Amino acid sequence: MILRSFLLTLGQLGDPRFRKVLFLGIGLGFALLVAFFAALMWLLNATLGPEATLPFIGEVTWLDDLLSWTALISMIVLSVFLMVPVASAITSMFLDDVADAVEEQHYSHLPKAERVPFGDALRDTVNFLGVLIGANIFALILYVMFPPFALFIFWGLNGFLLGREYFTLAAMRREGRAGAKALRKRHAGKIWIAGTLMAMPLSLPLVNLVIPILGAATFTHLYHQIQARAPSG
Repeated sequence: MILRSFLLTLGQLGDPRFRKVLFLGIGLGFALLVAFFAALMWLLNATLGPEATLPFIGEVTWLDDLLSWTALISMIVLSVFLMVPVASAITSMFLDDVADAVEEQHYSHLPKAERVPFGDALRDTVNFLGVLIGANIFALILYVMFPPFALFIFWGLNGFLLGREYFTLAAMRREGRAGAKALRKRHAGKIWIAGTLMAMPLSLPLVNLVIPILGAATFTHLYHQIQARAPSG
């Protein structure tokens, strides 16, 4: 079911409407990545002082490097971690557009879904983002305690959280908030696996810029496939 959802998403890349949303998502993703990177540089400068030495990067002067060519290299390296909150933040802005494009091509027999009010979607995204950041800060302890498993912990944790967010927002368009939560609980394992498969390519620099939009489309398909296989009555 998950693989079929992803293949259906890839099959729609030729759709001009879908491509438009994809390119807008890539642009916004890059802008958000720059914003998160700049915020991180300011925070590190305030907490650790103006200079430090990082693995793979070497000695950095936070604010000076923010305005230099080395910022691009640093940002690409850090995008392994920063693209997770970017993917979370992007959902409220594009999920409805992605879902509309997917449903128009693959589920045109269904009535048009009501768009989630932007304020509600933004509130949910801010809540999800807060949980995501808090959980990843706590996970730093696990990374130190179990370094050989750090990457798998990172994928599993963020896969659970991103899957929960993306599926809820995709399902909420047709099920409402309570219905989406109930459906998510019944299919928690499948959604976790799908979220983990989304979190893994988010760890690949540059490739990760396309993942939030592809993930939104995949979870839209996943919701419809779950509903299609649900027992009637």
